[in-house]
Amino acid sequence: MTRKQKLIRLIIAQLNTELQLITQSAKAAHEAATHEESKAEDSHDTRGLEASYLAGAQMARAEALKKTIATYQFMNARDLQADDPIDIGALIEIETAGRKFHYFLVSQGGGMAVTFEGKTIQVITSLAPLGEVLLGRRVGDVAEIEGQRIQREYKITGVS
Repeated sequence: MTRKQKLIRLIIAQLNTELQLITQSAKAAHEAATHEESKAEDSHDTRGLEASYLAGAQMARAEALKKTIATYQFMNARDLQADDPIDIGALIEIETAGRKFHYFLVSQGGGMAVTFEGKTIQVITSLAPLGEVLLGRRVGDVAEIEGQRIQREYKITGVS
């Protein structure tokens, strides 16, 4: 099993844990919404309605997590060489302000961090501002992101 396959399995395990928790919460909210005590006592009593909205939102999140997990299960993240351009599935090391950061670039399902091989790996998508500027660059390149008040430079120090 390659490093990336191990990383992807770790991400899937973390997503599955989140899926289990959100599914349990959705079931609890659904039970609360349909429980006899949640029946409205007057026109201003919205306990049951609020619980049903919560259950619906949690089930929608669960469905989104299932789709994200499926994406990772079928992900073919090939190993990149140091001179390859950054692409989906790349593990990237960057340096900014004297600090090193590690990213895993994916097509969807970013926004989480995992600890892998003693490093914190931030999972980002190619649509995120940093992911967008890293895509296609190579080791040694400097990627810049301009914000409203600041401009940051990220030197690409490694890719695999």
